[in-house]
Amino acid sequence: MHTVEAQLKNASVNLFGLVEESIVDGDGIRLVVFVQGCTHACKGCHNPDSHSLQGGTVYSLWDIAQKAIKNPLLSGVTFSGGEPFLRYATELALLAQFVKSKGLNVWCYTGYTLEELKHLAITDASITHLLNEIDVLVEGRFIESQKSLLLKFRGSSNQRVIDLQAMRSNKTQDIIIKL
Repeated sequence: MHTVEAQLKNASVNLFGLVEESIVDGDGIRLVVFVQGCTHACKGCHNPDSHSLQGGTVYSLWDIAQKAIKNPLLSGVTFSGGEPFLRYATELALLAQFVKSKGLNVWCYTGYTLEELKHLAITDASITHLLNEIDVLVEGRFIESQKSLLLKFRGSSNQRVIDLQAMRSNKTQDIIIKL
């Protein structure tokens, strides 16, 4: 059995970018991992250059993990994109497991709805693994006609901020955070 550290050292992801300290991609100061690749192609997307499955920069999961745990200002790590569930769910779940063991929380932005992810998870266990490591999920495609700069942690009013940690703790249905 490989340790989580060994698995992190042997894995990498292709990123559109990495922001070491963000205050807009979740609660608190966050390390934000923007994966490369998205097939949603939402009109008006904030990161259209992240859509291509080509391009980006290869990052070691271990290097990302070290950036996260060595910064005492961070509250957590945020996965965004691109689409985190498209190609890197296994790797991101591993990274999430590690940073959570070090006291950080994990947020994830996805164009999928939680219902769509649950359906995809029926045939793809990596989606379940990543969902199980996420504390807060910001879900749903960006809809330009529903865009508002007044929304906290989301771009359009159709998107939901779901406290998955509270759902697991309370064994209830979706817990939507009222912002």
